[in-house]
Amino acid sequence: MKKLKIPVVVSGFFWFIAILLWRTRGSIFYLYNFGYIGTAIGVGLGVYVLLPRNKKPSGRRLSQLLVGIYMLCFLGLFERENMQLEGFFFYLLGGLFLGPTIHYLAAKIVGPVLFGRGFCGWGCWTAMVVDLLPYKQPRRGRIAAKWEFFRYLNFAVSVFLVFLAWFVFRCRPINGGINELKWFVVGNLVYFVSAIAIAFGLKDNRAFCKYLCPITVFLKAGSRLSVLKIGKTRGECSRCGTCSRVCPMNIDVMGYINRGERVLSSECILCLTCTTACPENILGVTFKIDIGGKEMI
Repeated sequence: MKKLKIPVVVSGFFWFIAILLWRTRGSIFYLYNFGYIGTAIGVGLGVYVLLPRNKKPSGRRLSQLLVGIYMLCFLGLFERENMQLEGFFFYLLGGLFLGPTIHYLAAKIVGPVLFGRGFCGWGCWTAMVVDLLPYKQPRRGRIAAKWEFFRYLNFAVSVFLVFLAWFVFRCRPINGGINELKWFVVGNLVYFVSAIAIAFGLKDNRAFCKYLCPITVFLKAGSRLSVLKIGKTRGECSRCGTCSRVCPMNIDVMGYINRGERVLSSECILCLTCTTACPENILGVTFKIDIGGKEMI
């Protein structure tokens, strides 16, 4: 049961939000939405901690599938809510507290203060697809840092399109309407095609996360305050460098550990790859209050 402490805490956080919103706002949607997501992540984490080390990544992929398919297919295609970044800003401008608004506030603005960029590792529907590609361990380090500019440019373009549609063309979000469905489908196609193309081009499954994904603008800010970060939990580091080599985000994990610090990089997606690869088994998720943002890439 001690191993299940983190899955229970994470799942409990989502259920607390689910019950609070259900009771205060009177809609059953909040209960099943947050309850399902919390349970899905809890199940994935539970499977992760209970499996042997070489099988643990299956738990994370299970969580990705359970959460990603729910958001992509149920909320996006069936409920016809635009779960893309543009949908969040549309609903925000319209004062609508619906799926996209709730999702971004909980998972990408407030949530990272608790679990950092865990959404990238455990719930993103784009990553759900690219993590199935063959380049799980990057063949090279980060390419020129200036490439990261494109994710901020992507964010700015998304916001510009929303403001253009809202203020110039007087478009308004139609809850459950076909306009939102079209935007959601086209937006996701652009994301999936670009994510797969750049993954094959750079031989790196997570290249989209590093250079193009606009959501990181939100996630990187909150993750600096995250109480959940990777750190040394036992023993001494042998300085073999395995943790840094296998990190899908090219973080110098060993550098942080040897400085006596937790992994303070806002690029960490909490995928736990380094913890399962470490031959000394000294790494794990730790609870602590500190300020991240020191980038050792």
